[in-house]
Amino acid sequence: MKKIILMFALLVSAVMSNAQTAIQTSNALDNISIGITGGVSTPLDFNSMFPINPNVGLKIQKNFTPDFGIQLEGLAILNDNHFSDLKTAVKATNVGVNGVLNLSNIFFGYNGKPRVFEINTVTGLGWLHNWNTSANNLTGKTGIDFAFNLGKARAHSIVITPAVYWNLNKIADVKFNKHDAQLALNVSYVYHFKTSNGTHHFKTYDIGAMQNEIERLNYELSTKPKEVIREIVKKVPSKISEKEVVFFAFDSSNLEDSSKDVLNTIKEGSTVTITGFASPEGTAEHNLKLSQDRADAVKNYLESRGVKVESAQGMGVQGEATNRVVIVRLK
Repeated sequence: MKKIILMFALLVSAVMSNAQTAIQTSNALDNISIGITGGVSTPLDFNSMFPINPNVGLKIQKNFTPDFGIQLEGLAILNDNHFSDLKTAVKATNVGVNGVLNLSNIFFGYNGKPRVFEINTVTGLGWLHNWNTSANNLTGKTGIDFAFNLGKARAHSIVITPAVYWNLNKIADVKFNKHDAQLALNVSYVYHFKTSNGTHHFKTYDIGAMQNEIERLNYELSTKPKEVIREIVKKVPSKISEKEVVFFAFDSSNLEDSSKDVLNTIKEGSTVTITGFASPEGTAEHNLKLSQDRADAVKNYLESRGVKVESAQGMGVQGEATNRVVIVRLK
């Protein structure tokens, strides 16, 4: 019983751990790859293994998640063992749609970049056209991709695929019959196109770490309001009352009603200078722009009320205090 409880606890812990990682939502054209493939096949019953049937083709794949994708595959069969005695180079063609499951990610998780070596299952249905008889047959594919992902960005892959191509209705009813199937071995080169997130694959985010950072910033903000007022107000000339210090919400330049009430105390016709500030969070460039946006918001509001604004300047972050304010100085 203790072992069962321990196993259950470990399972819950693993699920909770995985829940802390999020995968960025991709665009419709993200996570697409294209590959060229070539290989050989022979009848699965091995009654007439030779001549070997060469094939060449193209594969286009769209991954919807790190675990699952859809693959469109087109093959041209170049020999006639179990196909036809046609004298042209291409004896038959097979076009199929396959579902791809990434077993490596399903069982071991996805950490933001494909592994150097991965295993995928490839299964689907296709359409075989025999160019000698013009016959069309329903086909099936069951195979395994052994993928070797190359480069730092994993943009290139070499894929080795043993597979069985089943001719499902060559005689009558749809069925899997080894006498109407080909055992194939293909090697492919695959290129993974760059995605909108700047990589060639899905990008993950550590939600747990982001949440911890948010909580840390919230704690810092909650401990600084008194320091904010003390450091900013001491710079204001004595003739300015506390009401001319306008406060803003975090990372915002929108004037709230309480701020407008403060600005409404400045009489029409007055002349003022405006100085905007930002809090330390964010980059210096972002904070400078934010402080200017706040100064401009106050300027526009005061000018709409007939107040003359001599200057409106954003100062970014001044000192170590949190400065989500704009100071209005009367001339």
